[in-house]
Amino acid sequence: MTEATHQMASNPLPPLARKPGAVGLPAGPEVEIMGEDGSLLAAGQIGEIVIRGPNVTAGYENNPKANAEGFLNGWFRTGDQGSKDADGYISLTGRLKEIINRGGEKVSPREVDEILMDHPAVGQCVCFGMPHPKLGEEVAAVVVLKEGASATEREIQDFVAKRAADYKVPKKILFMDEIPKGATGKLQRIGLAQKLGLG
Repeated sequence: MTEATHQMASNPLPPLARKPGAVGLPAGPEVEIMGEDGSLLAAGQIGEIVIRGPNVTAGYENNPKANAEGFLNGWFRTGDQGSKDADGYISLTGRLKEIINRGGEKVSPREVDEILMDHPAVGQCVCFGMPHPKLGEEVAAVVVLKEGASATEREIQDFVAKRAADYKVPKKILFMDEIPKGATGKLQRIGLAQKLGLG
């Protein structure tokens, strides 16, 4: 992260433990998990990852709006959602801006991606929010099937429903030959619904 001179966490070398799925221990700045009310959360709770320390920017020059949004109680807000375990290892669960708000239920698209990728016919996928007139947003996904594999929208929805709450099941699944990417070649969940004509 540019605002923290690059590295914020690292999985340690032996003899310390390496935990699969974790980004590791803080590697420079202090790292905590903050709730929506600005309080720091206990181990295992999910919230926004916040950082502070001598290697973290003191603010944005000539941008009071960005400073007001970027800092809270002396902590820099990364925009990443995650948790810390009892040993201090940090895990990412998604980007706050990408969280799907389905009628007040918060859905991490990354969590749904991981479930979709467990389906034997799915080669690639991306989950995203699409506009819904009553709920605000609904869960949708683009799926690229493995070569020679086949699956229907209903089969994939049933597969997800066995592993997640009903509100996390994609209501719309688009089958495509490749995952749509942004101008920089990166996957962009935000704005994908509009790009695909679902917004």
